[in-house]
Amino acid sequence: MPVDSSVLAALLDSLKEPVVFADTDHIIRYMNEAGAAHYKGGRALLGTSVMDCHNARSQEVIREVLAALEQGEDERLITDAPERCIYMRAVRDAGGTLLGYYERYEPKARGEQ
Repeated sequence: MPVDSSVLAALLDSLKEPVVFADTDHIIRYMNEAGAAHYKGGRALLGTSVMDCHNARSQEVIREVLAALEQGEDERLITDAPERCIYMRAVRDAGGTLLGYYERYEPKARGEQ
């Protein structure tokens, strides 16, 4: 059974953690419901640059990680905070071409901090 975009959106909206996808030009192309609720500006951020939401040091990290993703890396830890880890994860098409990336949140269990 082919899965259409409404099913994929429903699947991503079922996640409790924010999902924000940006293309290789850092333009925000998609966010799930949790992402819209988590980030100031919500869905109004669609079509804007991820870089506008980050300071200079974070922008540098994003560029470095994108370069690694372009070289074939699939994921890299970008934040290890007491309550969660945040990873930058590659999104590729069936041929392996990098389409963009998203931040993947991984909450830490209590006592794991």
